[in-house]
Amino acid sequence: MNIIWLGHASFRIEIEDAILLIDPWLEGNPSFPQDRRDDALKGATHVVLTHGHGDHAANAGAIARETGATLVGIPELCGLLGGDGIETVEFNKGGTVDLNGAKVTMVNATHSSSIGTDDGPRYAGHEAGYMIAGEGHTIYLSGDTDIMADMEWMGDLHKPDIGILCAGGHYTMDMARAAYAAKRYFKFGTVIPCHYKTFPALAQDAQILIDGLPGVDVRTPAVMETVSL
Repeated sequence: MNIIWLGHASFRIEIEDAILLIDPWLEGNPSFPQDRRDDALKGATHVVLTHGHGDHAANAGAIARETGATLVGIPELCGLLGGDGIETVEFNKGGTVDLNGAKVTMVNATHSSSIGTDDGPRYAGHEAGYMIAGEGHTIYLSGDTDIMADMEWMGDLHKPDIGILCAGGHYTMDMARAAYAAKRYFKFGTVIPCHYKTFPALAQDAQILIDGLPGVDVRTPAVMETVSL
């Protein structure tokens, strides 16, 4: 399994026979090197979305159309971004889909979700996270969220060993809150923070998370660096 950070909250996850692009915000993402765009998109099988905000979903429809990848997410968001030339897999919280051998379950998150239009924000379905299981691992992809009590049963039921956690603060939980959630609700072997370093309002490093999770392998890869697990 390979996990590649594309900057901000975007990832390329190579698992089983799937290449999942998670919230692939490339154009306009100040963290992403545009000369690596082809490397980021190569062979993508699915575009998986957590919610509709522009820093997550703005490029999703165009990328799905360009690559032929299937758009995956909550029905309202897929309905807004899908269309001619885009296949979709629409499901909802509690549902599990098989994406080329990777078992992906949609779980709760606490945030908001909308798409900007000329007439103002448009409802884009509920925000979500995912449990992604394959190759002997389960990844908890938090999406944009704060700490929530649901994490207790999510950790107990799915038993993820890898956490990809939003941790930049301001719009989501911060490094300290992410560390608290990881310690209280999960038994991660590996944690990868995201949704940080992109803008001045967000945390610029992950030291508080690292210090808060002794004994956990907290990875802070550079953009486009591969984490193999």
